[in-house]
Amino acid sequence: MTAAGRWTTAAVALLERLMATQAPAIDKAAGICADTIAAGGLVHMFGTGHSRMAVEEMFPRYGSYPGFHPIVELSSTFHTQVVGANGQRQAMFIERVEGLAEVILSNFTLGPPDSMIVISASGVTANPIEMAIGARRRGLPVIAITAVEHSQASQVRHSSGTRLLDNADVVIDLGTPPGDALVTLDGLDTPVGPGSSVTGVAIINEIKVQTAELLLARGAMQPVLTAASIVGVAKSTQLFDDAYAEHARRLAKVLTPLPTTTDPPTQTPDRPE
Repeated sequence: MTAAGRWTTAAVALLERLMATQAPAIDKAAGICADTIAAGGLVHMFGTGHSRMAVEEMFPRYGSYPGFHPIVELSSTFHTQVVGANGQRQAMFIERVEGLAEVILSNFTLGPPDSMIVISASGVTANPIEMAIGARRRGLPVIAITAVEHSQASQVRHSSGTRLLDNADVVIDLGTPPGDALVTLDGLDTPVGPGSSVTGVAIINEIKVQTAELLLARGAMQPVLTAASIVGVAKSTQLFDDAYAEHARRLAKVLTPLPTTTDPPTQTPDRPE
């Protein structure tokens, strides 16, 4: 059998399964997001590795709107150089370091009405698990987007003995098999063509659209980033400016301020050579 079209066929089947099995969980997630945004809060979003694609798909993109706060650490996602400085080995190491998520969270003062979406296909690395744990500790409902079968087939690595799906109020299953890849070829003993990105992006956009519908019903819809080809240059520019201003306003409320003191420094900082 030729390989042509096999990945696309498998991806379409994944999407059909997604809507057949995950619609209730997506509905719950959209309800949480609408509650957060209507109350003036932020839906914080976090992912490492290739999960950053789903995080950045939510906002800022054409057809998206403020209320979602993408949190992406370059140290655990910027790995396109593969080897050498900023390579894949370092990124994979960093996302497994316990304690880093709490350092990231220390930049923000989080609490209700905010919520958190954490995305991780494996759901067993330290950063996503601890981001969910830290968010729940602060009183935020947590939505996990993860590949349940793949996660359960993976060895638990975190010292808590838990996976991401154990630390969430809503779990949305990416539906991909263990190992993520969808196509097996004759003569090759390992599958090719991962599928979690396609279902991850589908889940994000389902949440985005369903949340918008709920916000509209409450009279709380935010300005949508829209191309000039649809609304004209002036209107498009105004929508972008309004959306960015609203995002900045919401983010300013959660950024942890630097400590202020009138006391002189106790010692002179070391100067670089």
